[in-house]
Amino acid sequence: MSRKYIENPNSCTLVHTMNIIGNKWKPIVLYLLSNGPLRFGKLRVLTPTISKKVLSTQLKELEEDGLILRESFAETPPRVEYSLTDKAIGLLPILVQLSKWAEKSFPEVEFEECRIHLSD
Repeated sequence: MSRKYIENPNSCTLVHTMNIIGNKWKPIVLYLLSNGPLRFGKLRVLTPTISKKVLSTQLKELEEDGLILRESFAETPPRVEYSLTDKAIGLLPILVQLSKWAEKSFPEVEFEECRIHLSD
């Protein structure tokens, strides 16, 4: 299945950004990786409602867009870890602001605290 993009004939920066992270899973995957590298299986445990295929696709697209690194280890059994790139780390403060916006705009919802790690 090919990626679906919003047409962007004027090269709008917001449209470009939303084409990269604008689905329901990518910001969540980035959030989960903000606390350090994770293996595919751990990401599945932390996002139980995502299918293996969708998670795999999201990880591949995030890697293609330069937001995550996929590191393979020559071990038996094989091990693969995913981690954030500098581009993705730069996006974390924006995800924090989105989280704060939701908290402020929807006081009737009892949110859990998001623990996005921001390195200084």
